[in-house]
Amino acid sequence: MPRDPIIIPNAPPPTNPYSVGVRSGDHVFLSGQTGVDPATGQLAAGDVAAQAEQVFKNLARVLAAAGLSLGDAVKCNVYLTDMGDFQAMNAVYARQFEAPYPARTTVAVAALPGGALIEIELVAR
Repeated sequence: MPRDPIIIPNAPPPTNPYSVGVRSGDHVFLSGQTGVDPATGQLAAGDVAAQAEQVFKNLARVLAAAGLSLGDAVKCNVYLTDMGDFQAMNAVYARQFEAPYPARTTVAVAALPGGALIEIELVAR
């Protein structure tokens, strides 16, 4: 099955060897997004909720380039550097979707790129 990259108009390509998203058949697989504001290149200021808000803007931007939206998500993987941030993340997460919610996994990790507190990847169709 072909693997077609998702290209975001007017965005620089990733600096590392990955695609921000790949379409394969009916599914679109998005690489993990952190709370980096694409306009500034800086991590969103504030706590995990502020970063999560930016993460979802970033995910929505990639999905839009694929002709999809967050409503098309079927699976999300959430990575937190502190499980104590779960409730704050979950409050932001709950505002992004309607029932039936995507399947989800949330795990704690030792660290994330750029000192991010949260990273989310997803699959949509």
